[in-house]
This record gives sequence, C-alpha cells and structure tokens, in this order.
Amino acid sequence: MGILTVLWEKWVEFRRDFYKISVAAIISPVMYLIIFGLGIQTTSHGEPYLHFLIPGIVAMATMTGSFGAIAQSMSVQRLYEKALDQVMVSPTPLWQFIVGQIIGGSLRGMYAGALILLLTSPIQTGLIFNGLSIFIMFLNGMVFSTIAVVLSFLAKSYSDAPRFTTYIIMPMSFLCNTFFSTDQLPAGFRQVISILPLSQSCDMIRKIANGQMISFFGIGILLIYLCIFGLIAMLFIYKKKNL
Repeated sequence: MGILTVLWEKWVEFRRDFYKISVAAIISPVMYLIIFGLGIQTTSHGEPYLHFLIPGIVAMATMTGSFGAIAQSMSVQRLYEKALDQVMVSPTPLWQFIVGQIIGGSLRGMYAGALILLLTSPIQTGLIFNGLSIFIMFLNGMVFSTIAVVLSFLAKSYSDAPRFTTYIIMPMSFLCNTFFSTDQLPAGFRQVISILPLSQSCDMIRKIANGQMISFFGIGILLIYLCIFGLIAMLFIYKKKNL
C-alpha cells in the first residue's frame, strides 16, 4: 500500500503540472531531432541518420525524464521538507516509499519517451517500436530513477541536483550511442562507454526498431545496474545514513 500511495502522489503531481512536465520533456529532444536529424542531412550505417537518431533520442528521453523526476524532488524532500523523517515515523516502510519513487520516476521517463514517439510518428521511417521496446524503456527508467535516489541521499544542498545532471546525465547523453555509434570511439574508452546503461538501452531499442534480434546481455547489464544502485539505496535506508 505504501508503494501505491507514492504512485498516487506522483499521479496527482503529474496531473497538476501536466503541461509543464510535457513541455519540459520534449524541448531538448525535439531540438536535437531538428538540429541533428533534419538540419544535418547525412547517413549512418547506410541509412538516413534520422533512422539512427530517433531510437537514441527515445532512450535518452527515458533517462532524462526518470532522473529529472527524482533527483531534485527527492533532494528537496530530504533536505528541506524532512519527508523521510515523516515517513520513518509513519506506518509506511521507508523502502516502500523509495520503491514507489523509483517506479514513479520510471513511468515519468516512459511518458517522455512516448511523447517523442508520438511526435516522430508522422515521419515515415519504418522503425518498429513494440512491447519489448516499452519494457526496455521502463527498465532504463528504473535504472536512472534508482541512480537519482542514491544521488539524492548524497546531496548536501538544493543546488547539488543540477550538478549531478551536469556530471553524469549530460556526458552520457552525448557519448552513449545516442548521436553516433560507440564503435567510432577509441579502443578502451569505447569498451567503458559501451557498458553504461544508456549505451545498452540505445543499442537494444535501435535493434528492435530495425527489426533485429537483441541480446539478453544488454538486459542483464541494466539489471546489474538496477541491483547495485538499489542495494546502495537500501544500505542508506537501513543504516539511516544521510536521511
């Protein structure tokens, strides 16, 4: 019930700020699509570049939407509103509050990705997006929501959340298989970038979009990230550190 309560709170927040959330979710991705996909007419892997770009933008939107929905709000709730203190003295277990936040953040990321699919649907690309694509979008959102929860525990002030975005989300947005293939990166650096969660999500969504089979290796990588950061979040909770 604690998880459902948090999800209901997220739903009320979404309905209240629907237009703000929607506009914020599409501005950057749409600009990237216009500048790189339409403004720069080129090809990638023998296909129009837009065919390569759209799946990457969808994956990136799920990342930024999920991370942004959690990082700043959780930091404010923990540091200023003392929401975690209130949860600790309530009947709701703290872990249910955190899990609800993570699922809610992932759903927000999926919404951002769905907006990109809706906006690009009039473009005749022949790309395929199916239930497996949605599952990967959800899993990618879960990973970055969990990362955002951990970082919110580490935040020392309200201004730390934008810094985390600059240090983590922005580099991954540009390097992780979104705008160009990681195959073009130097050896060594390429291997490191290729195992980051966004790289794997972009690769899997892109393969599905082009009718190719995906490897479960990518799903395994995302699950490993989810387990690692989920475990770190639980350690913060049960050791009552930085709450």
